[in-house]
Amino acid sequence: MGTVVLTTESEAAAPLGETSQKKTSFLVDNCWCQLAVGIVGMVAIANMQYGWTLFVEPMRTRFDWERTQIQWAFTLFVLAETWLVPIEGYLVDRFGPRIMVAAGGLFVGAGWLINSLAESLTGLYLGGVIGGAGAGIVYGTSVGNALKWFPRRRGLAAGLTAAAFGAGSALTVLPISNMIKSRGYSAAFLWFGLAQGVIVLVCSFLLRTPRDAGGEKAAGNAELSHDAGRSGRANPVVTPGDRSQTWLEMLQTPAFWLMYVLFTMVATGGLMATAQLGSMAKDYGVADVPVNLFGITMAALPLAMSLDRVLNGLTRPFFGWVSDHLGRENTMFVAFSLEGVAILLMLKFSHVPLLFVLLTGLTFFAWGEIYSLFPAMCGDLFGRKFATTNYGLLYTAKGTASLLVPLGSYLQGVTGGWQAVFLLAVAFDWIAALLALFVLKPMRKRMEGG
Repeated sequence: MGTVVLTTESEAAAPLGETSQKKTSFLVDNCWCQLAVGIVGMVAIANMQYGWTLFVEPMRTRFDWERTQIQWAFTLFVLAETWLVPIEGYLVDRFGPRIMVAAGGLFVGAGWLINSLAESLTGLYLGGVIGGAGAGIVYGTSVGNALKWFPRRRGLAAGLTAAAFGAGSALTVLPISNMIKSRGYSAAFLWFGLAQGVIVLVCSFLLRTPRDAGGEKAAGNAELSHDAGRSGRANPVVTPGDRSQTWLEMLQTPAFWLMYVLFTMVATGGLMATAQLGSMAKDYGVADVPVNLFGITMAALPLAMSLDRVLNGLTRPFFGWVSDHLGRENTMFVAFSLEGVAILLMLKFSHVPLLFVLLTGLTFFAWGEIYSLFPAMCGDLFGRKFATTNYGLLYTAKGTASLLVPLGSYLQGVTGGWQAVFLLAVAFDWIAALLALFVLKPMRKRMEGG
């Protein structure tokens, strides 16, 4: 009889149990709820990357460390966040997201705690690695889960999820900055780390993958019901069927390696700006200059950081949606070209406080879309069944790009200015734009038999 009680039929016979089951089922089986849970988790892990620049100068002042030495902690964070994702994705694809994301929450909290206590570069680097591993688990799982739940809108789903990572720190830039000023950077690491770890842990209990392995039934039905009242317009980037290539099969394709190179090139400029923004503002003499924007008056650096994070978040679903309709490669060409223009203008006008704020915002708007375009493109070409593992491998390109972040500090130190750093980023952006349109696009068409 105990076995019978566990069946769906017997649960349906009990009104109270049925109601409870339906409520729980809505949370775990609804694609939009799954997307929302992933978004909350992503918001909680954003600060180690996008709030890092707030901690650099206080640590430099306290310990007399060089900027290059401190920025290696950022590089190690990004390396751990990205290069471990394929392994984490492999485990998620086979065992589900809950256990892995719970571990990620613990790692995120521990990484921030270690940073709060670190009095040596070794301790700082250890905190970066542990925090990066935790952030990578949450990031890879959330994006991979979004691709599985939204097979018909990969660009939009990946964009909304990645937007939370890009824009999440906008909510905490001022609180972190104020706590650093009033209580020191160690207290900020401690309390924000604890809060973020707890939030991720709670999210982990609500995550799950679609019912079947490929997600066709559970995920597809949710989207088809949404599309029932729409016209039959064909999506130019969604291909019939699901290739569902394994990571080994994917690695044998030239398209993967071309996407890897493009991802690395475009990510480099944005990561340099993310890690060095505080130092740039200080060197240009605009960090503490009041700027009025949309009726808000604030020092240029925190205002720029807040605007950057908002635009960096908005761009991901925006360009993801655009790419769902106009094509991935066409969108890449426009966005990558725009980022190059924005960085070039920063080189010319960053000494003007208002323009520093606006141009850094434009740079981040044109940069953040890589975190929606590339996972969507990966899903288009290699299927959604192994989406977490496959995109995890592609996402390691961000870690490769992070190796160039200390190079930015080195070039700035050697040349005494930011011109060489900016021009390197511009060159990467414009070359990537041309490769996306004239090499990747024909390559994808050949893969699809078009």
